[in-house]
Amino acid sequence: MWWKALAIFALIALAETVHGSLRVRYLNRPLGDLRARQVGVFTGSALILAIAWLTAPWLAAPSAASAWAVGALWFGLMFVFEVWVGRGLFHASWPRVFAEFDLRRGGLLGFGMLVLAAAPWLAGMARGLF
Repeated sequence: MWWKALAIFALIALAETVHGSLRVRYLNRPLGDLRARQVGVFTGSALILAIAWLTAPWLAAPSAASAWAVGALWFGLMFVFEVWVGRGLFHASWPRVFAEFDLRRGGLLGFGMLVLAAAPWLAGMARGLF
């Protein structure tokens, strides 16, 4: 199950990267950067939930607890991925990277991360797998 969880995470990370590129290209100008990022959290969350739902039978988490463990793995990996992209690729400052998670500054990425953590369990429940 863990290799499958890693493969699904790679698919989610790829989909979110493409999603982010499309957001910048098509939403930043009409909505502004902050509002486009906020919209992106909700559309990205829907994308994550769709991938989790489609792959839940293949993942075959044997229990709700194991689905939550997969969600915790995805959460940790995505946090590292987000920081790596922000710092490593875009050379953003630490305050800029963590502003994405700060509700007081309009950052909603924390919400998206919680959706990611719950996605394997939500998908398994929706499909009646446990």
